[in-house]
Order: sequence, then structure tokens, then C-alpha cells
Amino acid sequence: MTAAHSSRSQTIGLAFAMAGAITFSGKAIIVKLSYRYGVDAVTIIMLRMLFALPFFLLMGFWAERRARAQGQFLSRRDGLGILGLGFVGYYLSSFLDFLGLQYITASLERLILYLNPTLVLLLGWWLYGRRITLRRMVAMAVSYAGVVLVFASEWQTSGDQVALGVALVLGSAMTYAVYLVYSGELVQRIGSLRLVGWATSVACACCIAQFVLLRPLDLHAVPKEVLVLALVNALACTVLPVWLVMNAIERIGSALTAQSGMVGPLATVALGVLLLDEPFNLSIIAGTALVLGGVFMVSRAPSR
Repeated sequence: MTAAHSSRSQTIGLAFAMAGAITFSGKAIIVKLSYRYGVDAVTIIMLRMLFALPFFLLMGFWAERRARAQGQFLSRRDGLGILGLGFVGYYLSSFLDFLGLQYITASLERLILYLNPTLVLLLGWWLYGRRITLRRMVAMAVSYAGVVLVFASEWQTSGDQVALGVALVLGSAMTYAVYLVYSGELVQRIGSLRLVGWATSVACACCIAQFVLLRPLDLHAVPKEVLVLALVNALACTVLPVWLVMNAIERIGSALTAQSGMVGPLATVALGVLLLDEPFNLSIIAGTALVLGGVFMVSRAPSR
């Protein structure tokens, strides 16, 4: 590979990584817009997953076909792992996130979710006794200080509802961190595309089943604007980011892709101000800077 071709590939990879972070950050904006039409989290997440399901099934079947052609078959243990990780990491995490967005701004939601690398570190320490270096402790403290700063700003205007929203979104971040911690071994055995395709399909099935059990099956009462927003959410903010990030990792690696994802919270803040009239003040600026700075320190700190 020539130097010019390598440089072009890296540039494209960076563009894919940032585009993936920005498109994924639009998910919270679309959910907040959907709530304005009087629908609830159960309906919104079902529509999102219903529209995304064909693409994830296609991804799963394609990856499965390639793996079987190489003699790699799923065991019963692998199947149970996919079911468990799909339920916890995609269904439960997404549902808690959608519930939390009813009570807090999209900006605060994105900052909480961006704490994910620090939560993975804490789970590694709690479950496996992995030591956390002093530098990473400081980095985590900086990140959490940023979230507390933005939380305090919203608390002054919304009170207890903000606390409930933060608890729900933090639960979302924790469940996804559990998915990341336990998915490592399974990814090594069956491959990332195979796991993502099947696990997200499991989550889609859970969201649809939840709607069937809890809500009427008549979707004619859902405003057409919500259907359009759900379609955009499924394609532009769910399926497309998965494809962009996977291509970015292939070109520039997971570490640089993760660091490029820092544009995500910034994009959410900007979109929240422009489309949702969310506040933009010194507390949000300082809190965002602290969260991004702390996560950057965590990602740059050497691991043992």
C-alpha cells in the first residue's frame, strides 16, 4: 500500500468515525421531537426497532453465511450468549435511555452515555479485580464532575424529574457497559458483525413483543410525523452509524475511532440548542468540556 493510499484510507476512516458519532447522536434529538406528539417510550422504541429489524437480520444472515462457509457454527452456549447480550446490551439499555429522555435534555443524556468507558473500567475493577491507575481515577473524577455540573444546572429548573431521568440514563449506560465487558470473549469466538447482527435482532424482537403486550396493536392512532421520525431514527441514527463505525474501525482501528467519537456529545449539544431550544449556558459548556476531557484521559492512559 502506497503512502498516499494509506493517508487517503485514514482520512476516509476518520470521516466515517465522526459521521457515525454525529448520526448516532441524532437519536436523542429525534426521540425528544417524537415525545412532542404525545407518544410514549414503548411506542417510539418499537417503531425504531421495527424499521431497523430487516437491516439487522440481513447483517446477521450475511455474517452467518460467511462464518458457516468457513466451518464456524454457533454452539448452544453462543446462542444463549447472543440472547443475553441482546436483551441487556441493546434492548434494556435502549429502553432505559428512551425513558430517561422524557425527563432530561438530550445534552445531559449524551454526556451520561459518554461516561461508558469509565463504567467499563469500574466493572473491570469490581468483577475481575483489575487495578485502576491514579491517572484514570483522576480522569473519571473529572468526567463525573462534568455530569454533576450539568445535572445541577438542570435541577434548578426541573427538580426531581431530572434526578429520575439521570437515574434511568445512567442505568442505560451501566447495562451497555455490562454488554461490553461480557461480549469480549463472544466477539473473539463468533466475530463482531455476527454478534451485532443477531444481538440487535434479539433486541428488536424484545421491543416489538413489549409493544404487543403493553399497547394496542392499532398503529393508526400514531401521528404520521412520529412514523417519519421513527424511520429516520432507524435508518440514519441506528443502522447507518453501525455501518460507519464498523468501516472506520477497519480503516483506523478501534482506539482512534473511539477518540473521533468525541464529536458526538458536541453534536448533540448543538442539535439540542438548534432543534429543541435546549439551554446553552456556561454550566453546559464547562460540563461538556470536563466530560470530554476526562474520557479522553481515560482513553489515552496506558493499560496494564
